[in-house]
Amino acid sequence: MGRGRAKAKQTKVARELKYSSPSTDLTALQRELSGTKDEPRTTSPAVDDDDGYGDYDDRWASSS
Repeated sequence: MGRGRAKAKQTKVARELKYSSPSTDLTALQRELSGTKDEPRTTSPAVDDDDGYGDYDDRWASSS
């Protein structure tokens, strides 16, 4: 009960999506899918030396 209005709205939205023709920027889509960007990469891969102890192991290693 009460599903008629919701189903009608879903049907309307589905029809609009099916039959509409949005303007698509194909060059932007091609750039996105190929992975190329206009700006150069500025990040370098991080070295992961973290063993989970943080500065704790350095503090105790110096007092030995």
